[in-house]
Amino acid sequence: MLEFTWKVFAETGCIDTYLLFKELEKEGHDDPMNAAHDGSEIDFPIS
Repeated sequence: MLEFTWKVFAETGCIDTYLLFKELEKEGHDDPMNAAHDGSEIDFPIS
């Protein structure tokens, strides 16, 4: 996701895209250990 966002910024020069890139970078979206859907937040099985 970071790579795509950077490429869009590089081609368009859109400051909003750059700010999105920096936010994603700060949140660590490309780090597999920080994946939002890893299931670690589930306390009980879903039935």
